[in-house]
Amino acid sequence: MLSRLLRTIYDRTLALSAHRRADWALAAVSFIESSFFPVPPDVMLVPMVLAERAKAWRYALFCTLASVLGALLGYAIGYLFWEAVGRPIVEFYNGQAAFDRFVLFYDDWGIWIVLAAAVSFLPFKVATIASGVSGLGLVPFLLASLIGRGLRFFGVAALVYYFGPNIQKFIDRYFGILSLTFIVLLLAGFLLVGVL
Repeated sequence: MLSRLLRTIYDRTLALSAHRRADWALAAVSFIESSFFPVPPDVMLVPMVLAERAKAWRYALFCTLASVLGALLGYAIGYLFWEAVGRPIVEFYNGQAAFDRFVLFYDDWGIWIVLAAAVSFLPFKVATIASGVSGLGLVPFLLASLIGRGLRFFGVAALVYYFGPNIQKFIDRYFGILSLTFIVLLLAGFLLVGVL
């Protein structure tokens, strides 16, 4: 039942990429995905860039900015409305165990967790809500969200722009592995800079 519902939402989101107001729909999906919507904006971004390669960077910018604004909504849900709104959202996504682990490591790794979730397949909405619950500083939260979401959406747009339709299948198939590899490399880079 839930998988059928998610598939329907996915298909309708994908169909928005062909709408005459697709750029606004892309921004809306990017905004709501950061706090509660289950389908990532990549579902729209890839076919939109394939259809109009000249607008690839504009679409990536729309995704990034709208997603960071949506992250503020997720932060507010966690900070102001955790019991009434945040907890039911986390429970709906069956994310309570992930959320509990997130909070345990948050004191030392909060910014890195937000960055990792912003770039990868990790649920960014859980990270944004948990950031509000944990009281992560708003400026570091916004910077991590902006950097992470920018890397993700500009990265996806660049892959589609330069490699065309074949990359869509590759991204769909290996997105988890690609994002995990990127996070490992990113963390290794920062650890290396810290050591030097």
